[in-house]
Amino acid sequence: MPRIKKKIFDILDDTRIDNDIERYFNIFMMILISINVLAVIMETEEAFFQKYQPIFYVLEVVSIAIFTIEYILRIWSCTEDPKYRSPILGRIQYALKPMAIIDLIAFLPFYLPLGGLDLRFVRIIRLFRIFRLFKMGRYAQSLNKLVRVIKAKKEELLVTLFSGCILLVIASSLVYLVERDAQPEVFSSIPASLWRGVVTLTTVGYGDIYPKTVIGKVISGAIAVLGIGLFAMPAGIIASGFAAELQSEKENKNVVICPHCGKAIGEVGAEDEKDQMD
Repeated sequence: MPRIKKKIFDILDDTRIDNDIERYFNIFMMILISINVLAVIMETEEAFFQKYQPIFYVLEVVSIAIFTIEYILRIWSCTEDPKYRSPILGRIQYALKPMAIIDLIAFLPFYLPLGGLDLRFVRIIRLFRIFRLFKMGRYAQSLNKLVRVIKAKKEELLVTLFSGCILLVIASSLVYLVERDAQPEVFSSIPASLWRGVVTLTTVGYGDIYPKTVIGKVISGAIAVLGIGLFAMPAGIIASGFAAELQSEKENKNVVICPHCGKAIGEVGAEDEKDQMD
């Protein structure tokens, strides 16, 4: 039994893919999640759903069974991880992880209607199956790489976010000051002007609220131009993070580890050269 638990834990482990079984399992789960998300989308087409309703039901039952078994096996085998070694507290700690909660949400709404809940509420619960899309992050190494990049660049991204918030407040305040007399019913306060600030900063321009004064138009135009640069900054930050991540992976692949001391061969050579010089 301990060997079986260890094998299951290795297959379900999110941090590495060491053999074909784990790789095939990840591919299978990604395909299953994608099919489920597509089913949720297609069910909104009433005629299509009515025509293939039995197929949708079978897919739902099979998927729920697989997701339920997967979740139970994860909770059971998580004690193989030293962080969750405790049989009770460790499993509770693991179950409270964000990804574990998403795993639970992926199948829990299916069982809730069995308690006789209102059917209108059941239709709302079914929309929660869209959370299965977030489970794909567990099985895609590329998405894991994106998470590492965001963590590495979180300070720069936060600075950009704060800059956007400050610019939004300034834009809304300026437009309110110059437009409140011309359009008091539209720009009645700074909070009411925030909608115009968001639309202008994102350069969407719905046209429902727009300045009529010359100064207001100039300010809106300047803010729209600044918005283009502001939203380009996060893209550049993430792109540079990806470049650094790829460079780091390339360097790690080229490093040869010494089987005796566990250090990189380059590091060992540098130490030996230093000893010879001494």
